[in-house]
Amino acid sequence: MFAVYASSFAPRDAADPLAGLVVGERPDPVAPEGWTTVTVKAASLNHHDLWSLQGVGLREEALPMILGCDAAGLDEDGNEVVVHAVVSSPDWTGDETLDPKRSLLSERHQGTFADKVVVPTRNVVAKPASMSFAEAACLPTAWLTAYRMLFTQGNLKPGDTVLVQGAGGGVATALITLARAGGLTVLVTSRDEAKRARALEIGAHEAFESGARLPVKVDAVMETVGRATWSHSVRSLRPGGKIVISGTTSGPQLDDAELTRIFFLQLQVIGSTMGTRDELAALVRLLDATGTRPLVDRTLPMEDAREGFAAMAEGDLFGKIVFTR
Repeated sequence: MFAVYASSFAPRDAADPLAGLVVGERPDPVAPEGWTTVTVKAASLNHHDLWSLQGVGLREEALPMILGCDAAGLDEDGNEVVVHAVVSSPDWTGDETLDPKRSLLSERHQGTFADKVVVPTRNVVAKPASMSFAEAACLPTAWLTAYRMLFTQGNLKPGDTVLVQGAGGGVATALITLARAGGLTVLVTSRDEAKRARALEIGAHEAFESGARLPVKVDAVMETVGRATWSHSVRSLRPGGKIVISGTTSGPQLDDAELTRIFFLQLQVIGSTMGTRDELAALVRLLDATGTRPLVDRTLPMEDAREGFAAMAEGDLFGKIVFTR
């Protein structure tokens, strides 16, 4: 079958970070007992896929590995479904993000950038007819991460004020759109004037330069950037406010963790990673009911996957890149 896969790893400082990316053929998958085969109609690209090409979260002995965490397609009975990317242990019950042995598709199990993907039967969620395959394919990683950050870990309610750091990427655009759909007041930051303007178009109430002093203290900050924005995030919170962090794209090391401010103002720092199947189903229902849709930066045939990977590596996107079959 057709597939997009990693055949080798490239160092982070390599001249061609996509050197190990192959667009070609792989054997058809065979679903073990308790698993099912999904025919992929659309799959979306995540930074996880770029990092996989550098060996982050992926062991060399697992190569070649079909990349991709997210997909929407048809199950074995022809039903339209969305694939949940978190694979937990067979005997795990409860929140699968807390399973220490969990993994994502394309780490231990072959991923979604292919004609077919096999997943645990419990890892499929019904796709509403109102949503296209391309839109649904955006949900399982970036949009599910954003949903959990806002409404589970952040426990935010209509009327609360939230700051989203670093408008532009898939999680940030999902945070903006979902926060607005959930009745929150949404502030965003970006170094890029064009990205600030786009953020306002998709639902942000106000947009600011990175690091700018805000007109109000916020109830929560959604943090995916890390080192470059951490101090600003802490200083933007009201007493008792929360930082929900799901990524560190500018680096995990901090020059100043602002610990004094954190304890004196009784701030909460909450980690968040991906989400559960039930949260994915709730996210799908929310989008179906409200008409809210993921922002797709571009749609490409899966044969042109390298073009999409290059755009993400260069930061040349606003929203999600989707591959279609």
